[in-house]
Amino acid sequence: MSNSSSISQFLLLAFAGTRELQLLHFGLFLGIYLAALLANGLIITAIACDRRLHTPMYFFLLNLFVLDLGSLSTTVPKAMANSLWDNRAISYWGCVAEVFFFFFCAAAEFYLLTVMSYDRYVAICKPLHYGTLMGSRACVHMAAAAWGSGFLNALLHTASTFSLPLCQGNAVDQFFCEIPKILKLSCSGSFLRKAGLVILSCFLAFGCFVFIVLSYVQIFRAVLRIPSQQGRHKAFSTCLPNLAVVSLFISTGIFAYLKPPSISSPVLDLVVAVLYSVVPPAVNPLIYSMRNEELKDALRKLFAYNLP
Repeated sequence: MSNSSSISQFLLLAFAGTRELQLLHFGLFLGIYLAALLANGLIITAIACDRRLHTPMYFFLLNLFVLDLGSLSTTVPKAMANSLWDNRAISYWGCVAEVFFFFFCAAAEFYLLTVMSYDRYVAICKPLHYGTLMGSRACVHMAAAAWGSGFLNALLHTASTFSLPLCQGNAVDQFFCEIPKILKLSCSGSFLRKAGLVILSCFLAFGCFVFIVLSYVQIFRAVLRIPSQQGRHKAFSTCLPNLAVVSLFISTGIFAYLKPPSISSPVLDLVVAVLYSVVPPAVNPLIYSMRNEELKDALRKLFAYNLP
């Protein structure tokens, strides 16, 4: 294939070669997807319906769970369909859409996690100014900035990736259309056209990472100065879930995109892709609800209201 214009479809990586394992993969992913839909949907509904949860922290959580649903719905259903029907193909424009929406959800979630770390910093380190700094208009603007930044990043990276000439075939060595795998199909030297945008994105991501780290350093310093054990427990209960999600999201993403080529293998790449694209959005509801009594109470009320 001389260039991308001659490609009408891409071939995704199959999870297994035997029919039994393909059906097992379909059932496993179906279970994960339905559980994630149910958990994220319940928490979104609970936050929307319980007026006590109409606070900045839960507003950002609602946005996070919506992005999680979008991220999972971009990659998992196609992977399940391919396993069920013993098919590897995805259309060219289907691949473009998959790259755009996955990168959009992932980038917007990273920026949103940065905003959420700022929210916890203000709540714990500057509680007297919380109402002023985190007013409803400010929260909407920050959430819109996260979504807008994710959209712009996704648009630029998708356009840049698919504008490269592809002359290394059409087999994508991943279960979804992943940018690094598509770049491997590009002609020799064409990656330099995308290098500037990659470097800019790395600087932005590194800036957000440093901001998150500095925010939590200040948060933990402030929490350790709280005299009462109950006060420290309450502060930690609102910060530790966010920190756990940030750590899971960043660690799996860094390993997926920055691991040395010497340790790369198809099986390892597949496992890492599942860890950073499927696991975080599936377990985020569990992480956030495990130690959050307000959220648990809202979910109990939601069940009690809907059950006869």
